[in-house]
Amino acid sequence: MTKKFFISTAIDYPSARFHLGHAYEKICTDVIARWKRLQGFDVHFSTGTDCHGLKIERAARKAGKSPDKFVNEISEGFRELCRVLNISYTDFIMTTEQRHRKVAAKIVKQLKKNGDIYKGTYEGPYCVDCETYYTEKDLIDGKCPVHDKKVETVKEESYFFRMSKYQKSILDTIKKNPDLIWPEGNRKQIMNRLREPLRDLSISRLNVKWGIPLPFDEKMTIFVWVEALMNYLTTLDYPGRKFREFWPAIHIIGTDIVWHHTAIWYSILESIGIKLPRVVVHGFINLKGEKLSKAKGINIDPVELSKKYSTDALRYFLIREIPFGEDGDFSEEALRARLNGELVSDLGNLLTRVLTLVEKYDGKIEPISESSPKENLNYNLKNKLISIQNKMDKLELHHALNEIWNLVREANKFTNRRVPWQFEKKDPKFGDTLYNLLEALRIIAILVSPFMPETAEEINKQLGTKPGMLKDCEFRPGPFKGRPKKGRYLFTKVK
Repeated sequence: MTKKFFISTAIDYPSARFHLGHAYEKICTDVIARWKRLQGFDVHFSTGTDCHGLKIERAARKAGKSPDKFVNEISEGFRELCRVLNISYTDFIMTTEQRHRKVAAKIVKQLKKNGDIYKGTYEGPYCVDCETYYTEKDLIDGKCPVHDKKVETVKEESYFFRMSKYQKSILDTIKKNPDLIWPEGNRKQIMNRLREPLRDLSISRLNVKWGIPLPFDEKMTIFVWVEALMNYLTTLDYPGRKFREFWPAIHIIGTDIVWHHTAIWYSILESIGIKLPRVVVHGFINLKGEKLSKAKGINIDPVELSKKYSTDALRYFLIREIPFGEDGDFSEEALRARLNGELVSDLGNLLTRVLTLVEKYDGKIEPISESSPKENLNYNLKNKLISIQNKMDKLELHHALNEIWNLVREANKFTNRRVPWQFEKKDPKFGDTLYNLLEALRIIAILVSPFMPETAEEINKQLGTKPGMLKDCEFRPGPFKGRPKKGRYLFTKVK
């Protein structure tokens, strides 16, 4: 039976156009999803938009549109972003869909049936931008700690979820499972907060009409941060067969929503008896030291960058430049340096050089018996592949890509060492050299495919080979089984 794997991005809030931070999360998640497919997993990869709440209500009113029309238009922009970035998602979910309304209502009813919902009155600070209630001590100079904006004071009748009931259980589970929240810094932060008194959660809104009605009191809507989290179950057709096969999930999220995906989400899942998912946290992308933000208007358009430099160049740069799990800075100068150096000079030139040599060779492209194993490009290949896999398992995406690039550099050094352009057209050593280089390029195409899928496809096209799986990353017996023919340059140098 094929192994199952479920991975998700956070669902984006369609209050305004996307920025590079949204692109980064999708690219990182896509790399992991594609890598799992290379390993032979059946992958369910979900993304989408979180469409309800007061912020959407106000943004739609300001735009002179109905909330429904407003979120559909903005969500289409996020779909287009996925198309441009070559994101291989399985399901794009919008929380306005009927399937989600059914699942959200079902889970809220389960919470109530379990005795975990009661009626009361909420009063306290509330940030509309992140749709989050805060305590006074959470605020920084009376402002939201995430958006640096003045919060509103809200007082209204509300239903509460007994989140405090699950505080100790969740804390114990996190202690016993050190990989449940990654990286370690975020895990420690959540554990420290869970050691403090935990308030019950207001799960309904009396004055927010744009939302899913509370099934047992329809004059109220379900709090957006409660029903939005349930999208991960909706996308798996909870509680059906697909859910049973693919759960638990790995959620890839940003640092500003870790509390929601751990304390809130974990306590809801504990109440209804569902195994807790793993939460993996990436850092922010900064522009001149300040994080990208729709609310603050600090934006870099990833679609424009893709048009200017190519989608694969952008994907490569973001993974290579920013250590996964940490914050990183963006600059076009750094992107151009990676493009011109590593993509054009290292990989692009390697493919073109090798296929130019193939045109000059007249003979079988196969290894020769007297060749020393240590001289060949498959020497110690197995250990190199194990190292790459270990780094992917530890979510060190940038280190894994660097290890793959070491294979590219080795192939270039091998070419310079063998100086094949000095061989006679029918010299068997010429054929042996080309065999080594073509097999290395075939394996490189497999390894880079999660990071740069279009590039991998073009390499295979020029090698005359089919896309492979990780199990195919070994030198095949000669002669070389593709039909190599030089095509276009993989990348173009940008001044």
